[in-house]
Amino acid sequence: MSISTKTGDDGTSGLLFGRRVPKTEAHVEACGAVDELNAALGLARAAVGAGALNEEILRIQNELVLLMGELALLDEDRGRYQERGGKFLQAEATERLTAGVHELEKQVSFDDWAMPGANAASAACDFARTVCRRAERRVLMLREQQSSLNPEIVRYLNRLSDVCCIWARLADAGAGAP
Repeated sequence: MSISTKTGDDGTSGLLFGRRVPKTEAHVEACGAVDELNAALGLARAAVGAGALNEEILRIQNELVLLMGELALLDEDRGRYQERGGKFLQAEATERLTAGVHELEKQVSFDDWAMPGANAASAACDFARTVCRRAERRVLMLREQQSSLNPEIVRYLNRLSDVCCIWARLADAGAGAP
């Protein structure tokens, strides 16, 4: 099967269960923003190299794939998604990020505004932070239309942007940045 299906030539995109919606629709915007976030985290993962942080970023990327599945659902398909084994983001994922924030904050100072770019790793983490904030805004726009949206998604993205900020400051410190 070719990646060039031409089904989007009419300005629509596919959601789960064969639903077609305009590419400007809130579900597509939210999924696209989270997809961009996943790519930005991939850039950060490549920049930080091998190790525990790389593994943590990969785990988060896998959670974002799960999250995109939720975002690609219309309300009427939520039960069908669950019946077919689809998973929803749980509070435990956000709680794990929150605990990580509290632990990492002990290692970094926020005395002054940080300028992104001290090194490739810090720049990539800062870029991921800004993309994460955009994804959060797009999800909030979707929530305005679909009140049944899992509230954990917004909490998770909000916390993830905090984590990315701290990763960037830690990478700055590793480069000798002020």
